[in-house]
Amino acid sequence: MSYDIASIWAATARKRPSFPSLDTSVKTDVAIIGAGFTGLSAALHLAEAGTDVTVLDSRDPGFGASGRNGGQVIPGIKYDPDEIDRVYGEETTEFAGRTAEFTFDLIRRLAIDCNAQRNGWIQASLKSAHLEKLESRARQWEKRGAPTEMLSTDQVQVLTGSDAFKGGWLDSRAGQLHPLNYVTGLALAAQAKGAAIHAGTEAVRLEKLSSGWRIHTKSGASITAAHVVVATNGYSGELLPKLRATVIPANSFQVATQPLSPDQLSRILPRQTPVSDSRRLANYFRIGPEGRLMFGGRGNFRDDPAADDYRKIIAGLHWIYPELAEAQIAFRWTGRVAMTYDHLPHLHQPFDDLTIALGYNGRGLALASALGAAIGRHIADRSQPLPFEFSKINPLPLHGMHPYYATMAIWYYRLRDMLES
Repeated sequence: MSYDIASIWAATARKRPSFPSLDTSVKTDVAIIGAGFTGLSAALHLAEAGTDVTVLDSRDPGFGASGRNGGQVIPGIKYDPDEIDRVYGEETTEFAGRTAEFTFDLIRRLAIDCNAQRNGWIQASLKSAHLEKLESRARQWEKRGAPTEMLSTDQVQVLTGSDAFKGGWLDSRAGQLHPLNYVTGLALAAQAKGAAIHAGTEAVRLEKLSSGWRIHTKSGASITAAHVVVATNGYSGELLPKLRATVIPANSFQVATQPLSPDQLSRILPRQTPVSDSRRLANYFRIGPEGRLMFGGRGNFRDDPAADDYRKIIAGLHWIYPELAEAQIAFRWTGRVAMTYDHLPHLHQPFDDLTIALGYNGRGLALASALGAAIGRHIADRSQPLPFEFSKINPLPLHGMHPYYATMAIWYYRLRDMLES
C-alpha cells in the first residue's frame, strides 16, 4: 500500500527507494518487526555492532506514525524531570533529556537530508492557570543543564504570531525535521551497514523454538532468529493481541494550508520555531514544507476519517490564527499515536530473547530514535544498560471498547481545559 498523498510529507518527500518483500525463508541473529523509528534505529546500531539483522514491515518503512507525525523533535517524556527521577532514577532523566540531541547528532553523523533544524520548541499556554506549571517544568530542566527560557505574554505572541497565548517556555534542545525523509534515511543507513529490510511483509505468527524464534509471514516465508524485537507501536495488531491491548491507538489529525505569503511568514512563526500548547488536549503547529502552516491535534478513532472529521482541527487553527480563516486547506492526514495508561513508554521482555517497545504518547520522534538505539546496543552487548525497566504486558480492561471510553475521556479533558482560566 502506498502513502496517502494527502500527507504533506508524502507529497514533498525525496524519491523513496523500493525495499523488497521477503519471498524466501531466512535465518538471522536479530529479527525486527516494524520499520519505524524504533525498529530502524535498533537495526542500525545492531548492524554497526556487527550483528546480522533483518527488518520486516507489513507496509513500507515509515508507513505509520514515523512517516506521518508533525516532525517536532522534542526531548523528554510526558513526566517532568523530578517525577522521572522518582519513578526511574536520574540516569533515565538524563537519557530523556538528551533524546533530541541524540537524534540531531545521528542525523549529522549519517548525513541524512531531512531538513533538520535545531531551532527550539515552544510550549505556549492559552491558559493563565498553566503558567506556574510551565515555569516549574522549565526550571526543573534548567537545573539539569538544559537551555530553557520563560516567555512573557509579549514574547510568546511575537514568536508565535498569535495574540491567543498568555505565556510559555522555550526549549532550545528541540527542533524539527521532515519525518518521512528522516525515516527513509535511517532505513538506507541501516541497509548500508548490512541490515536486510523487507517491505510488504506482514508477520502473522511468532513461534517459540528451543533456541530463538520463527516468524511466520503472510506470504508463507519465515524468519528464524536468535532474538526478536517487536516495534509496532500504534500499529500493533493480531501478532501479539495482549500487547495491542496495552495501548490506545489514538488518531492524531493534521492539516496544512496553502503556502503563506512572505508577509504572513514574517508574522506567523517568524523564526519557524515549532509550537505545542499546554492543554490536556493540545494542538501543535509549525511552518512546514513550501511555507505552509501545519496544524495538528487529537481526533476521532475512525480508521478512515472523512474531510468533515477535521472540523475541530481547522477551527483550532482559525482560532489561533484568525487571519488564515480564508486560507485553503491543501492537505489533510492522520496517523496513530500509541497512548499508555500511565503516559510512559513501555518496555517489555517476556522472554530473554524477545524485546518489545511501544507507547510514546506523542513524543515518539526523538524518544523512539534514542530508545531504538539503546535496545540495539543492549542486545549486541548485554552490559549496555536500558533507560527504562521492563514491565509486564498488562492489557487494559475492556480494551475493545476503547473508542467509546477514550472518547469520553477526550470530552472530559476538553471540558477541564475549557473551565480553566
